[in-house]
This record gives sequence, structure tokens and C-alpha cells, in this order.
Amino acid sequence: MIRLWDLGQQRCIHSYAVHTDSVWALASTPSFSHVYSGGRDFSVYLTDLSTRQSTLLCKEEHSVLRLALQGEEWIWVATTDSSLHKWPACELASSKTLQRASSFVAGSLPFARARANIDGSAPVPLYTQPTSVIPGAAGIVQHAILNDRRHVLTKDAAGIVKRWEITRGAVSDDYGKVNFEEKEKELFEMVSMPAWFTMDTRLGSMSVHLDTPQCFSAEVYAADLHVPGASEELKLNIGQETLRGLLANWLTRRRAKAAGVTAIPNGDASPIPDSGPGEHGPSRRSALDDNLHEPNNQQTRVFPSFQFSTQAPPSIITEGSQGGPWRKKATDLNGTEDEKDLPGWCIDCVLHERLSQRENSKCSFYLHPYEGQTITVLTQGKLSAPRILRIHKIKNYVSEKLNLERPLEENMPETNASAGQLVSQQAGGNGKGKGSNVFRPGSKGWPQDSKPIVEILCNDQVLASELSLATVRAYIWKKPEDLYLHYRIVPSR
Repeated sequence: MIRLWDLGQQRCIHSYAVHTDSVWALASTPSFSHVYSGGRDFSVYLTDLSTRQSTLLCKEEHSVLRLALQGEEWIWVATTDSSLHKWPACELASSKTLQRASSFVAGSLPFARARANIDGSAPVPLYTQPTSVIPGAAGIVQHAILNDRRHVLTKDAAGIVKRWEITRGAVSDDYGKVNFEEKEKELFEMVSMPAWFTMDTRLGSMSVHLDTPQCFSAEVYAADLHVPGASEELKLNIGQETLRGLLANWLTRRRAKAAGVTAIPNGDASPIPDSGPGEHGPSRRSALDDNLHEPNNQQTRVFPSFQFSTQAPPSIITEGSQGGPWRKKATDLNGTEDEKDLPGWCIDCVLHERLSQRENSKCSFYLHPYEGQTITVLTQGKLSAPRILRIHKIKNYVSEKLNLERPLEENMPETNASAGQLVSQQAGGNGKGKGSNVFRPGSKGWPQDSKPIVEILCNDQVLASELSLATVRAYIWKKPEDLYLHYRIVPSR
């Protein structure tokens, strides 16, 4: 329904029942004698406000969102599709030239149009093909955040399914036209990662939202991202590294200004080279970045997994302590932006490497011998470790505490027995209780191919070495109470 209002009288003076569904776009002629309208029914109409004569100009394939007149001859139509269509405007055309099948007199009640549509007296479009088309990329219509919280699966209006790497803002895989739900199931990984970002695709593109302290809740081992020179123990905060990559140009230019350097190429953030292990020395994140503090090096080091494109940079929408929201491409930041323009917590993170107070990233658990095995009780109380700690680390801990890496004593009667027999004797009990001397150090090693191995269990399920504590808690333990793990020694297979 189109309504004409008198602002002086503050009331509606005319109603025009033109469309069969919601009206979403209007464009009037300069003389305000005619109005173009479009909406959810895919139709674009021209209505004479004085005679109430309405003409169906064209039918789009999607709902009409915007209308824009180009002079008196053309009208541009934007729909929920990303392309723009140019159609002839016929406001100046004589009523004799308009096809009668395309026109009708608009009533004042909406049910009249609906009834006419049902009766088969709906108008036919005056034009069937646009004069010109500005094609656009297909907008994203569906998305799913994958379990690793670093990748997102999307489907666009053309049916193309892609996997994006959020920390780089780039497509990592293009699957073409496949079933979205089946591909999502295929890509499922038993991984638990905190929700460090939120996103939506309502505008047809990906909008990733970062806020404190949630964006600093997820960590990952640098080795899992194949960071050159990183030790196995180095942990990276995903939110912090993403912000460093996103604001690399800003940080580079800010440091250059502070050092009096003026010639810095636009968007030039220095990537960490793909070198062999050990080149960067210590395993701490700051140690890998030590050369940032050299007087002649003002470039910002960014790990490969967090490098955003400078050819098609992402846009940043944010606000500081003064003024309202603003938007710029990441490469357009010139280093002069401060707390008035950027959030203080963001500057603290990127410039000073200080993170906002965040929730505890530790996971509490108990570690006990498996039922039926009389082996050493390693701990009596509760343990605490990072949520991303792998099960193989716990295996190594148990193996070290039980001295499984050491050889057996020569004078022990079990020396020539297999590891399976040794474990069996322990499990059967020898009257000595827990902490049997089977694992005492000696001079003779384990028989070849018979060294015992450690298994970690949860809910009687043997855990894979690559699982993290968070994953075990989410997918296997499935209880709010502290996690209980058990260990046992089994013969090598």
C-alpha cells in the first residue's frame, strides 16, 4: 500500500493499492506528479498520483530494495540480488502509448489488488528485459562457523559453497555447487574452541565482530599453525594475532612516524619468512618478534596464518572514545589514529601487547590409575593445565613419572619377561600394593618391540594423542564437573 501524507494536516490524504505485497522502495518525479514503487512482489510500478493510473513497468526476479531515477528517461533498480538493472522510465509517455494490459486504476483498499490477482486480471509488464545490467558478485545467503573457530563455511546466492579462513579474511577452499549441509558434516572436526568472535551475513557479506574480553578467549599452539622457528610449547592468542594482522599497516606507520621514517609503502606489513626451525631462537612470542625493536626496522611482523590481503583489504568499522562509528579499509589507516578513533583495549593489545581481563583458560582435571592396575598413583589432588593441552603431553608426563623410558634391573626375575607379562603381574597384584618396583631403573633395557606404552582414558574410552583437554571435556566427558582421566600401561603393539 502506498500512502500520500499531508505534512501540514499530519494525516494521510490518499491511499493507493498498487502492490500485492509489502512496498520497500519509492522514487518520485521532480514534479511529484508520479511515483515509482517496488517491493516484495518483485514488481516496479509507475503511478499517477492525480488520476490513480498505475502501470506495471517490469518484473524483477528478486524483491526490490531501492529505486533511483536517472534523468527523466531511466530508472535503476536494486534488488536482493547483487546486480543493478536499468529500465526505461515512461513518466512522460502519453497514456495512449501505454498498453492497456499493463495499466489499471489503483484502488484505496489493499484487498482489491489481491482479488484482481486471484481472478487472473493481473497486469502484464510493459518491459520484459532491462536495457543494461551492472553485474554484481553473488551475496552470501548462508554460513556456518566450523568447530576450529578459524574457518567459516558459506553459500552464496549462486549456490557456490566456500570455506573461508577468518584469521586471514581469505577463501581457503572453493567447493563449487555442492550440498551445504553435507559439506558441513564432511568438514566436522572433534575440536572444542571458545567462541572468540561472532558474525553475520545479513548484508550478503561476512561481518566479523570482535569484542573484549571474548575475543581473547581462544589460544592455539604455534606449531599447529606451522609458525617457523616456534617451539612446541609456544601458545598464540588467536584474537590478539588477528588484530595484529588486521592493524599491521596502522602499527607499521605509527612506529615509522615515531622513528621519523616517512617512506613506508601502503599496507606493507612484513611477513615472518618461511624458514626452518630454530632461526628465531627462544619460543616466546616476543622472542620471535625481537627485531621489531631494532632502530632501523619499523615493519610489523605478522604470522602467515594472520596475514590479510593488501590487494583486497578488509574494511574496519569501529569507534573510539570520541565521535561516532567510522569505516576505513585496513590499508587506509595512516598511524595517526589513537584512543579517540580506536577502542582503548584494541590499542593496548596491538601496541602494548596487553590483553583485557579474560576468563580462565585453564582446565582442571584428576589423573588416576585405571581400575585393575596396581601402578603408582602420581597425584592425589586436582591438576590444572591449559585447555589446549594435548593428550600426548599427559602421556609423556605419566611415562616420565613412571620411569618407562629407563631400562630394567638385570637382577630382577622379570628381566627376560615381555612387557605384557610385567603389566599382567602388576595388574594381578603381588602383595606389594601400589607403586610396584617393576619400573625401577637398571642397566638392561626393554626387550626389542616390547616396551610398554601409556594409554589415557576418559569414560572408559581410549583417547587419541592429538585431542586437547577442552575437546575431551566437550565431546567425551560431557559433564559440568571436573574432568576425570585415567592412565594404564599396556604392551606395545
